[in-house]
This record gives sequence, C-alpha cells and structure tokens, in this order.
Amino acid sequence: MATPPGKAATLNPQASKRALPGDASSEVPNKRKNSNPTSTLPRPSGPFVEGSIVRIVMENFLTYDICEVSPGPHLNMIIGANGTGKSSIVCAICLGLAGKPAFMGRADKVGFFVKRGCSKGLVEIELFRTSGNLVITREIDVIKNQSFWFINKKPVTQKIVEEQVAALNIQVGNLCQFLPQDKVGEFAKLSKIELLEATEKSIGPPEMHRYHCELKNFREKEKQLETSCKEKTEYLEKMVQRNERYKQDVERFYERKRHLDLIEMLEAKRPWVEYENVRQEYEGVKLVRDRVKEEVRKLKEGQIPMTRRIEEIEKQRRVLETRIKEKASEIKEASQKCKQRQDLIERKDRHIKELQQALTVKQNEEHDRQKRISNTRRMIEDLQNELRTAENCENLQPQIDAITNDLRRVQEEKGLCEGEIIDKQREKEMLEKQKRSVGDHIIRFDNLMNQKEDKLRQRYRDTYDAVLWLRNNRDRFKQRVCEPIMLTINMKDNKNAKYVENHISSNDLRAFVFESQEDMEVFLKEVRDNKKLRVNAVIAPKISYADKAPSRSLNELKQYGFFSYLRELFDAPDPVMSYLCCQYHIHEVPVGTERTREKIERVIQETRLKQIYTAEEKYVLKTSFYSNKVISSNTSLKVAQFLTVTVDLEQRRHLEEQLKEINRKLESVESGLVALRDTNKHLELKDNELRLKKKELLERKTKKRQLEQKISSKLGSIRLMEQDTCNLEEEERKASTKIKEINVQKAKLVTELTGLVKICTSLHIQKVNLILQNTTVISEKNKLEADYMASSSQLRVTEQQFIELDENRQRLLQKCKELMKRARQVCNLSADQAVPQEFQTQVPTIPNGHNSSPPMAFQDLPNTLDEIDALLTEERSRASCFTGLNPTVVEEYTKREVEIQQLTEELKGKRVELDEYRENISQVKERWLNPLKELVEKINEKFSNFFSSMQCAGEVDLHTENEEDYDKYGIRIRVKFRSSTQLHELTPHHQSGGERSVSTMLYLMALQELNRCPFRVVDEINQGMDPINERRVFEMVVNTACKENTSQYFFITPKLLQNLPYSEKMTVLFVYNGPHMLEPNRWNLKAFQRRRRRITFTQPSQ
Repeated sequence: MATPPGKAATLNPQASKRALPGDASSEVPNKRKNSNPTSTLPRPSGPFVEGSIVRIVMENFLTYDICEVSPGPHLNMIIGANGTGKSSIVCAICLGLAGKPAFMGRADKVGFFVKRGCSKGLVEIELFRTSGNLVITREIDVIKNQSFWFINKKPVTQKIVEEQVAALNIQVGNLCQFLPQDKVGEFAKLSKIELLEATEKSIGPPEMHRYHCELKNFREKEKQLETSCKEKTEYLEKMVQRNERYKQDVERFYERKRHLDLIEMLEAKRPWVEYENVRQEYEGVKLVRDRVKEEVRKLKEGQIPMTRRIEEIEKQRRVLETRIKEKASEIKEASQKCKQRQDLIERKDRHIKELQQALTVKQNEEHDRQKRISNTRRMIEDLQNELRTAENCENLQPQIDAITNDLRRVQEEKGLCEGEIIDKQREKEMLEKQKRSVGDHIIRFDNLMNQKEDKLRQRYRDTYDAVLWLRNNRDRFKQRVCEPIMLTINMKDNKNAKYVENHISSNDLRAFVFESQEDMEVFLKEVRDNKKLRVNAVIAPKISYADKAPSRSLNELKQYGFFSYLRELFDAPDPVMSYLCCQYHIHEVPVGTERTREKIERVIQETRLKQIYTAEEKYVLKTSFYSNKVISSNTSLKVAQFLTVTVDLEQRRHLEEQLKEINRKLESVESGLVALRDTNKHLELKDNELRLKKKELLERKTKKRQLEQKISSKLGSIRLMEQDTCNLEEEERKASTKIKEINVQKAKLVTELTGLVKICTSLHIQKVNLILQNTTVISEKNKLEADYMASSSQLRVTEQQFIELDENRQRLLQKCKELMKRARQVCNLSADQAVPQEFQTQVPTIPNGHNSSPPMAFQDLPNTLDEIDALLTEERSRASCFTGLNPTVVEEYTKREVEIQQLTEELKGKRVELDEYRENISQVKERWLNPLKELVEKINEKFSNFFSSMQCAGEVDLHTENEEDYDKYGIRIRVKFRSSTQLHELTPHHQSGGERSVSTMLYLMALQELNRCPFRVVDEINQGMDPINERRVFEMVVNTACKENTSQYFFITPKLLQNLPYSEKMTVLFVYNGPHMLEPNRWNLKAFQRRRRRITFTQPSQ
C-alpha cells in the first residue's frame, strides 16, 4: 500500500469527567528526535492489581515512530478512528509479553510488526509488582526476524520472560483474557472443552487447571491399566485352559510313542522280508530264462535247409526273367516296324484326300467367278440407268453458297456464346473460391467463439447450459437479451485482457444482460426456478452510458504514460457496454504502462483519479476523511483466463455480408450461364441443320462423277475376272493319275505289314509260356518264404521273451542288492559287517554270493509282507488318532506352568496399582470438580443477571456426557435474544454477529469480578451490536470494570454512542493520527490545562 508522506500518530490519554490537576509545570514525556508526539495525563489514583500494565512504550512499531502510553488501574477505553493505531497498542501488549505473532491474526513473523522502512523496532511493557515493577523490553530485528529480550534493562532469554509473565498469571494466548480484533469471531468458535480450559486458566485457582490435567492423565493411565488388566486376565485364563488341555495331550503323547516304536520295528523288518521275496522271485526268473535260451537255439538250427532251397529257386527265377525280357525286346522291335508301315499307309491316304480336296476347291472357284461376272454386269446396267437420271438435275452451287454463308454466321455467333460461357464459368469459379475463403474465415471465428464457450462450460457449467437454453428460446423475449459478458466482450488486443478481467467481477463476467425487467424475470423463473441453474443476470441502464465521454481527455493523461481508457480496449454490444460504463465506470479508468508505474507518486497527487492501471498493477485511490490525504492501495494483476480469445465481431459481420454478396453474384452468374447454354444449344441445332442441308447438296452435286467412276471400276473388274480362267477337265485328269500311283504304293505297304504282324504274334506266344514258368517258380518261392517267416516270427518272439526274462533277472538282482543295502542301513550294519549270532534266525543265500540274515529281534513279528503291512496300517491308524502331538509338548507344558505363576503375580501388582490410581482420581476429582461447579455457578449467576437486565436470557453450565471422561468436560453457553425462542447453544452459525458479540462481551464481564488475571483486553467487540445492546453492554462494562478490587481492563473501540455513562475510575485514551500533530518536545499537558483555566475564568467578565 502506498502511504502518503507526513503521516504520524499521536496518543493523548486523558481522564473523562475528572477534575484536571492544577500543577502548572511543564511535562515533556519524550524528547527523542523524529518521534511521534506522545503525552499522558498524571496516572489515575487507585490500586494496581499485581501484574497490571503501568506503561507501554513503542518505537518504530506498526504506525508509531515513538509512543508511550500510561493506562489506569481500572477500565481503560482506547478510542480512535479506524487506521489511527488502536490495535497497534493491542499488538504491542501481546508481543511485549512474549505472545506469538500468529495469535494476532495479522502476520506470522514478528518482523512484519516493525514500521515500514525501519530495520529495528522496540516494545517495552512495565508491569506492576509489589516487590518492584517489572520492565520487559523486546527489540525486534527485521532483517534477521529475531527478537532480543531484556528484563529491567538486563538481557535474558524468551523462556525466562515467559516464566515471569506466567508467574503473574498473564495469558495473552487465552481468549478469555486477551481478545484481539482479528480473534473476536473465533471466541464463538471455541468448543466447550476449549472454553472450559480458557476459563480455568483465566479465573480459576492456579491448581484448578493443574488438577484437571492430572485428572485427564490419571484417567488415561487408569484406562491403560484397566485394558492391561483385562488383557492379562484373559491371557491368563487362556493359558490355564490350554494347560488343562495339554495335560491330556501329554498322556496321549506317551501312548502314541509306544505305537510309533512298534511301527519303527515293523518298518525295520519289512526290508528283510521284502529282500527274501525278491530273491526267491529272482531264482524262478533265472530258471525260466535258461529254458527259453535253449528253445532259441533249436529254432535257429531248423531254419538252415529252408534257406538253401529258397536260394536255389531264386536263381531259377532270375534266369526265366532274363529270357522274358529278351522276348519283350524282340516284340517291341517288331511292333515298331508295324507302326512304321501303318504310318506310311495313313500318309498315303491323307495325300489322296488332299488331291481330291484341291480339285473340289478349283471347281468351286470357277463357279464363283462366273457368278461374280454375272452380278457385276447387272450392277453396271443399274449404274448406267442412274447416271442417265442424274444428268437431268439443275445446277446446285448457288444453294450451297447460301447455306455456307448461313453456316459461317451461325458458327461466329456460337463462338461468341461459348466465349461468354467460359467467362461466366471463370467468374463462377472465382466467386466459389471467394465463398470458400470467406466461409473458412467464418469457421475460424466460430472456432474461437467455441473456445470461449468451452472455457465457460468448464468453469461455469450452469451458465453454459443457460446460454444453450437462451439460444433456443430467444423468441420468448420482447427486447434484446445479451449472452454472458465474457462471451460478448471482444478484446481488440489479447494483451489487454488482464485489465478487463481484473476490473470486472467474475459474477458480472458470467452475467446475462437484459434491457427489460420483465424479460429478466421470465429468464430467471425458467432457468433458476425450473431448471435449478445458478446463473447471474443484470439489467442495462435505460439511458445508454455506452458513449458517455470521460471526465478528462486522454491527451491530458498521456504525459503520465496512459494510452487508453478501459472502454476503448474492447468491443461489446451496446447494452453490455452501457452496463459496464454505469457500474464499473470503464470510461473513467485509464490504462497505463511501466512508465506510469515509475511516475505513480505524481499520478496519485496530480490526477486525483479513483482507479488506474499500470502494466502489472491496479491502484485504488481514496481520500482520507480525517486528513484529506490520498490513500492508495495497489494489487498485482491476475493472469487473464477468459478474454484471451479475441473474436472480431465487426469483421465477422463484414464477412457474413460479403458472403451474402458472393451468393447473390453466384445466383446471377448461374442464371446467365443457363441463358447462354440455352442460346448455345439453339445455335448448335441450327448449325447441325445447315450442315445436313449442305451435305445433301454436295452429295447430289458429286453423285454423277461418282457414278461414272463406279461404272469404269466395274468394267475393269469384269475384264480381270474374264482373264483369270481355269481348265477343269485337265485338272481332273491330273488328279486321277496321281491317286492311282499312290494306291499302288499303298498295296505294297499292306503286304509288308501283314508279315510283321505274324512275327509279332509268334513272339507273344513264346513270352507267355516263359511267364507261366516264372509264375510257378515264384509261387514255390513264396510258399517257402512264408514258412521261413513263420519260423522267424516264432524265433523273434522267443528271443524277445529271452531278452525280457534276462532284463527282469538283472532288475531283480539289482533290487536284491538295493534291498540288502537298505535292510543293513535300517539295522545300522555296514556292508562288510556280519549280523550278530544272537540276532540271526536263518542264513539265506544272496544272489551275489554273500550271506546275511535278519536280526533275531524280528522273530516275534510277522514274517510276510501282507501281515507286516496289515499290522503297520493298524498301528499307524492308532498313532494317527493322536494328532497335534509332538516331542515338545511336555516341555511347553512345564514352561507354561511357570509362566502362569509369573503372570498371576504380575496381574496382582497391576490391580494394586489400578486401585491406587482410582483412589488418586477420587481425591483429585473432589478437589477439582466441586470448586469448578461453584465457579461455573458464579459465572452462570452473573451471566444470567447480565442477560436479564437486557430482557434476554442466558445460561452457563458445566457439560459432559460421561462423568469419567475428564477430557470431555466443557462449559456450555446458551442464550436467547427473543422471548418466542428457546435457549440455544452459542455457536458460530446459529446466532448473528451482533448476538455473538453481546454474548462474548457478557461472558467476559461475568469473568471480570471473578478474574484472577491482572488485566483483560477486548478489541472492537462492539462493532456488530445494535445501538441498544451497545449502550447496555457499555454500562455493564463500566459498572463491572470500575469496581474496587477488579483487574485492569482495556476496551478498544473506534466510536461511541452519545450520552453514555462514565465513571471517575475509568481512563479514556484518545488516539489521534494526522500530519498536523505537535512535535513531542512541544507537547505540555499542564500548560494546556493552565490555558483552559484562564479561558474559563475570563469568559464571565466578557
């Protein structure tokens, strides 16, 4: 905020309705240079309470350069206009007594409380103490944001200051004692629990809050002990129950062990029995294998004669097949010769046929030649007759020339028409191109408009839906209705959008603008009431402000860097512009540049404008009612969000008009093209008619010459055909001679073919005989091979049987070795260790040649696998019945017995401790709760009396839901301000601001007489009260705070009602602020009093 130079603050404390002292001596409270004038009256008489404030000194603190305040012992009323520095005194009290900066609600760093432009500040508080006043000094370093503390001019730590302040029962963080301006509203927000704690600290005995805290701690510890005892008791019961259950498990464990030992013995004997069974199986397999081996040898010996006979037959078969192949070769050779003779005979037949066909062709050609000659002669006669007819026709040349001239004229007209058509088509193409270009421009404008609508839809969906409804229902309105201002405003330059958005509120930016009240009511009824949409609507002024001239010319302001008024930065419909000019005075708000920011002091002093914009800031200027100085506030401009998309509506309208003109021209060109095409079509038809007539005349003219040429050509053809004659008789004779010669050659070839066929037949008979012999040999061989295969199959089966038996023998041998090894392992015998004699029952033979025997310990057990398995199954079933047991059961049982004994002793100690805590709670509760109830009853009595005097009702009580939950105890305030209502709890929401202020003030007054704190501060609590309640509350404050033996009271207010009652014991401190205050060295209150007496005494004589 820019502060005009020369601003100073003066505090003038004086007593109201009190006789002024008669001492004429001069008093200068402060003679420091460049300080604000400060003066105090002599300190009022009356006892100060221990810890009351005697003096407050501020240097470079908020609005003060130097100021010293000397409050009275009772009610101190600090009065001054807003902004003069009343709350600065409250801040000084809080910070000077080690209060937190954040508690004031102004700033979270102490450096912000130092006057602007100063690097250090000071606050000094002098507190009354019977043993000697306590002077606390706090120096604030802005750069380091640190504080340096002094007590009676000696440096100390903040902790020591806090201890000294607490020893005097000063609690600047307690809203019941210290209520700054920015915390008035938070008092009503205090919960019942917080209000009880604040009240205990404020007026209760020192030990009351301590007892309360002890009770909460004892109760918390009691809950923990109860929970611990309950958990340990449950755990102990579970342990005892488990041990009872485990007692049976121990007995079952030993019974199960007996079964497991027998199972172990059976499992140890089973490998020996299994080994003996496998060994016997091995011996049987070995005998069968040897027998099968002998059968294989006999089968191989029986196959030898059969193999020799098969080889002899195979040799005989190969000889026969060789002879068959030789006969087949001879047959093939004879067949080829037969084929050659057949081919020659067929060739002779084809030659005869060709000669006959050639003769037939010549006969047909001669017949056709005679026929063509006859036809040509008839055609010549017809042409000669036509030629005689054509010689009688008249001369056609004049008619041909006339048609040629008409045809030339029609073609010229047609050429001109086609040229005009081409021109029109080019013009049409050019117009269509222009139309597409203009349409694209309009689409781009619409896309920009859609971007603005998308932003509106994303941020204000209800407004967007209302826009869609308006577009579909414009016929329901009598006068013009404008869409939301943010859609209708069109920035001339996007860079200037931030000025408009920072100047116009967001509610108006999304408001619809109406010219008629009736239209607006129709719109709101439909949109708000029926559709439940949250929208804004405004009415444009009846008299348009859109063209209203600014009070000052822009040329006068250009010297300060201003380049435009807000109105000239954008375009908008007339109703919108009129509303903005009327509501926001956009025609009076100039926009400047960085140059304006540099000259801001000159602009403020010389232009007297109310609002201005620089490149990045907005300045609001006001004239002080007290000093007539200009006060300015500046804020940084927010980034534009909605108006950055620019749509030039004027250009869009121009494009739409241009599009209409192009469409009109296109229609004109299209109609011209249709007319030209009709004309061209008519000329085309006429041209075709003339061409046909000319063609007919030319054909008639050239027909005679053509006929003569045709007759001459036909005569030449007849001569050529007559010359091309043929002698058919000679040709027939030649053909007959050639056919006879060919038939002689053909007969010779048939004789040779017959001999070859006989030779081929003889060879085939010989081949068949050889094939029959070969078939007999092959049949015998196949029979022998079948017998050999049967014998081989039996041999293979026997060999496979032998292989399987041998593999089985090897497998059984290996299994015997493995079983022997496992049996020895079960009995813990090494491979070369002999079984002791006393444990042997028999000595079986082992396949590898060694001897071994099972131990004699097994002689009482079954000797077969089935019996062993049956007994194993039975014992395992019995052992499986003892589930959930393990070898550690007995050990755990013993340990648990010891743990039960220890837990019993521990639980006994916890219960003794719990009884002690309950006894302590009972004693502390009695010492805390009874005094607290008496204290709350006293507060309730005074609070109710205060409300009764105002014809209202109020009640204060101690509230809790469970007597044992000491952390849930709280003070409940219930009030009612109207006789028709019930008592309601004081909350931040149910009562009005004035009602909350009255209730807060009366509660604090109820605490005043009971208070043990040295002073109380209440800052501007009467702001929300109506005059009647304010007067009543003021009377109560004066009556209560000015009683004997009450603590000091600071009451800060910017204004007072007239004819209020005052007390001799109250001190009124007036805070003045302005450039015309006296310097500190010129302030002499006693001199002012002497002057006042002289004026008073001289007035009657005049």
